[in-house]
Amino acid sequence: MDAQMRRALLETCVLASLRGGDSYGYRIVRDVSQYIAVTESTLYPILRRLEAAGCLTVYSEEHNSRLRRYYAITNTGRAKIDEFLAEWEEAMRVYAYIRGTAATTERSETP
Repeated sequence: MDAQMRRALLETCVLASLRGGDSYGYRIVRDVSQYIAVTESTLYPILRRLEAAGCLTVYSEEHNSRLRRYYAITNTGRAKIDEFLAEWEEAMRVYAYIRGTAATTERSETP
């Protein structure tokens, strides 16, 4: 998969994982990993980029006598998901066209 496409997918999956409520790194990795491979070393740079872009906010709370960083989606983050979905619909139309053209070409080349 193209690196830029994978980055966009990962960022959007991270944001989508926060739609149901605030979360922390390990849980985000666990949730997102069900759909696309992500590790903690990949996740934290994504979280920093999304925070810098205003897509999420970060706060700390004590958990088992240690501070845990929690991430919360913002309205900007929700808008980014909506934008991704709109672009994805367009991409799927192009994919269907390409796939249909490829299938037509394969049929016409078969004797």
